[in-house]
Amino acid sequence: MIRKTFKNLSAHEKLKAFTDKYKIPIEYLSANRKMVSRAVFIGLFIAFIPMPMQMLAVVAVIPFVRFNVPIALAMCWLSNPFTMPAMYYIEYLTGSFLLGMETTPVEMTLEWFSDNLGNIFIPLYVGTAFYSVTFSSLAYYLVNHLWRSSVKKDQDLRKNGFFKRNRHKETNSSEQEEPKP
Repeated sequence: MIRKTFKNLSAHEKLKAFTDKYKIPIEYLSANRKMVSRAVFIGLFIAFIPMPMQMLAVVAVIPFVRFNVPIALAMCWLSNPFTMPAMYYIEYLTGSFLLGMETTPVEMTLEWFSDNLGNIFIPLYVGTAFYSVTFSSLAYYLVNHLWRSSVKKDQDLRKNGFFKRNRHKETNSSEQEEPKP
């Protein structure tokens, strides 16, 4: 279903006019399996990194990898002002666990953060690396799997004549005249 929605959006005339007007390369809006799965990977990978201006980091990747830019930008909004504290706290705890370090009691204040930056920096980014790689890779493979299974399902339905039968029923029902009162 999502695949069909993307396919319909790609063919939309307003989108074509927008890309022509602003000279945006159409491959950055391409909605095929590879472009969408890459976008999900890049967007989620960057979303888990504690840094300012994550959307600029997504844009900085554009010259090196081809992907659907709007989807990647949307994925990087997984970390937003509401989810960031919990995400970064869990990343810090995970990094401390992986490094075998003792955790520092956390207070959610800028003063505490600036005073303890040296103590939490390495565990935070070790946890960040773990979650960035793990969840972005899982999402990449999940999108690929769901996309392929959707294609296979559509092929099976076509092979069994499902679309032909339904199209034939719709044509016959529209050709029949309604009884006149």
